Amino acid sequence: MLTNRFNRVAKTILPIVLGTAIYAFGLLYFIIPNRLMEGGVTGVTILLNYAFSVSPSLSTLILNIPLFLLGWKILGSKQIIYTGIGIGSLTFFLWLFEIWIEKGWISPFRTEHDYILASLYAGVTLGTGLGLVFRFGGTTGGSDIIARICNRKFGWSMGQIILALDIIIIGASLFYIPKEQILYTFVAVFIASKVIDFIQEGAYAAKAFTIISDHAPEIADLITKDMERGVTLIPAIGAYSKQAKYMAYCVVARQEIRTLTMIAKSIDPRAFIIINDVHDVHGEGFREE
Repeated sequence: MLTNRFNRVAKTILPIVLGTAIYAFGLLYFIIPNRLMEGGVTGVTILLNYAFSVSPSLSTLILNIPLFLLGWKILGSKQIIYTGIGIGSLTFFLWLFEIWIEKGWISPFRTEHDYILASLYAGVTLGTGLGLVFRFGGTTGGSDIIARICNRKFGWSMGQIILALDIIIIGASLFYIPKEQILYTFVAVFIASKVIDFIQEGAYAAKAFTIISDHAPEIADLITKDMERGVTLIPAIGAYSKQAKYMAYCVVARQEIRTLTMIAKSIDPRAFIIINDVHDVHGEGFREE
């Protein structure tokens, strides 16, 4: 019992730690050497580094400690515990990579011409790191804590709060970095958001079929027989005809789309078929946890 609980916790904490390591690497290897920016409290740490050469690991810790304590008091320990893990591991890896860079064990990627390459790789690394952290319930602190508190206290949208903070912080960076760098930052942020979505939704994508037909049971039987896929029959009533019928619902892999469509059309050429994207499928025939 205790071992199983420990394994479940470890499977959550380890990806968060790995995600913060990747995120810290992206900041120190791609963002800061090329004077790009980030949003949130991380953006403040980068600004402090540009303006006063303050260590990112030190400013990350100092800025997040009061936010973490405030979040613990208002949001409670259950909602904030993985955020604390994220803040602690991010601070550690920033400190570790700073030492490695100082000793020359890592040479940051610097460019004076091909900033698009730097922003693309920055977006991929930051998005991968944050995607892992978010997928397993953690955060890197900062603006996320502020957004959660404002949402709890005032009902404000978390997305709008984070967006407003990002705009303010990135706008303030115009005093320290050229506007071209800000534009490249938007490229990195856009790429990072897409990578975060990809990791959050899952690398495996499937298709969900909803088949409306007078012959839905026969279609379901043939799908089960020929494709060995489970099918759910859902009772329905036609709004125009007022006649009772079934809808067949089935999830298949992308390469099986044509096969399922042909099966449905072979039994009922007039079958009404709706196909939707499905992400991160769990269960028999797909991914088992």
